[in-house]
Amino acid sequence: MKKQLYISIILMVIFINPLSAQKVEVPLRFDRYYSYEDVVKAITLLNQAYPKLTKKVLVGKSDEGRDIWALEINNPATGKALDKSGVYVDANIHGNEIQAGEVALYLADYLLKNYGKLEQITQVVNRNAFYIIPVVNVDGRYHFFTDANTMHSSRSLRIPKDDDRDGLFDEDFPDDLDGDGNICQMRKHDPNGKYRLDPLDPRIMIRVKNGEKGEWTLLGSEGIDNDGDGRINEDAEGYVDPNRNWGFYWQPNYVQRGAGDFPMSGKGIKAIAEYLYARPNIIVVYAFHNYGGMFLRGPGAKELGPMNPQDVAVHDLLGKNAEKIVPGYRYLISWKDLYSTYGDFTQFTYSTLGAYSYVGELFRTEQETYSKKQPKGEDEQTWNSPMRTERERERLKFNDNLAHGSLYKEWKPYHHPVYGDIEIGGWVKMSTRIPHTFMLPELVHRNASAVIFSASQTPDISMEVFETKKMGNNLYRVNVRLKNKNGIPSMSYIAQQKKIHPKDILKISGKGIKVIAGGKLNDKYTEKANYKEYRPEIQFLSVPAFGFVEYTFLISGKGNVNLSYHSQAAKDIAQTIKLN
Repeated sequence: MKKQLYISIILMVIFINPLSAQKVEVPLRFDRYYSYEDVVKAITLLNQAYPKLTKKVLVGKSDEGRDIWALEINNPATGKALDKSGVYVDANIHGNEIQAGEVALYLADYLLKNYGKLEQITQVVNRNAFYIIPVVNVDGRYHFFTDANTMHSSRSLRIPKDDDRDGLFDEDFPDDLDGDGNICQMRKHDPNGKYRLDPLDPRIMIRVKNGEKGEWTLLGSEGIDNDGDGRINEDAEGYVDPNRNWGFYWQPNYVQRGAGDFPMSGKGIKAIAEYLYARPNIIVVYAFHNYGGMFLRGPGAKELGPMNPQDVAVHDLLGKNAEKIVPGYRYLISWKDLYSTYGDFTQFTYSTLGAYSYVGELFRTEQETYSKKQPKGEDEQTWNSPMRTERERERLKFNDNLAHGSLYKEWKPYHHPVYGDIEIGGWVKMSTRIPHTFMLPELVHRNASAVIFSASQTPDISMEVFETKKMGNNLYRVNVRLKNKNGIPSMSYIAQQKKIHPKDILKISGKGIKVIAGGKLNDKYTEKANYKEYRPEIQFLSVPAFGFVEYTFLISGKGNVNLSYHSQAAKDIAQTIKLN
């Protein structure tokens, strides 16, 4: 009997604890969260299951020496990865933003298991190269799962920092006083306190108005004075924000908190930058974070000036469709609709790679409902408003009736060495910023689908010789059209403006021919053209979204004429015609 009871308890622990070890199998499951070690196993298994379509690439090491892995998806039968448009996706740049990593893993799993089964997926995989890094901040994810945390902690790079200037580094973390694996809140009975209990739900603390009598004092996160300096929890990890450490428009800490000592001071950040620069075909970037329900584009700061209208049009096409794919999410401009950022990743990728770049902020707590009413957005609430208190009540009902108590720790007495008799309770680390696992499948699928839509719009260029006309003895006019049927041009405007990489090249060659003149054809009916003065056989260009460009050449001679088109971010094309 005792043996059966023991086995039953073990099974209950396995099924109740969402962080307990579970077997990783392909196809992957998305009714759970993967630890850092599980993510590495998942990447390995996907690579082993689809060896012809994938490569497992070691991007670099973190500050604590952990591996940062990328999974690359490309069909070599349709060309080399660098000869195609590149779609880059990363996630979990902040260590606590774990569902972002699930989106990246889901994208890889979904593309691979549906290749050859769903025509649209087969097409986007055949036409593009996907570069997927599910976890950027590998140290942060590891510690978020392994250590006790709040839902907001373990975000930083693990670069030691003396926050309290006492000559010690990261010596006063919060402490899991009650040993439940979470860092919750501490509160104490205090007749002069600034809080009272909500009469409808005593788990909620309401700040009293001026002149009103309080009952409780909130003491902050669980912890003790580890370094004996009279302060509690004042020197945890870092803080170096990995999304403020990139090498474009970086600003020091007194301007941008968490910037680090210098750009790319994070080992993993530098390694990822080098990885990106080695793949100049990348034209779309998605970086997934974990909270707010947004697709954000740049500029990150007002001082950078407005984005060029040509690039705005492309961002709008992808961003507005992403809004439709993920209902409730908003497509926004970072500095204008949220706040200014300096040294952030997507401004870096747009400004130095010329890639159309988005931050995907996942999940909205207003989705945690226990009501027939439509929830109101977070932007309509303030931290101390009646609406927020009502929202908190509803979240607790959601916890009670849909999460069955797993998201919230009931207040329990505890004797603190400094504060005396207190209570510990509140939202646990796997809450608030992180959806319950039953909500995860839809979240990952919709957000991965937004990436797939963008991948369906990468440049798809065709070449057509639409006129060959004999102009005289061994002299011919050849007109060529390059047409893009998709919504992303062959080269972004900023890439052209800043000369980030070479323009596309249209080249005419052949043994028995000579190109006398060549240039862009402005009007094929009046034959007006901008002729290139030198080397007319080579034309530099870009092909616009949903548009075309036309070029005219005067060619002397007979025989085969080879036409070739080369682009950094679109597939190369070659064609041969014969002049008789």
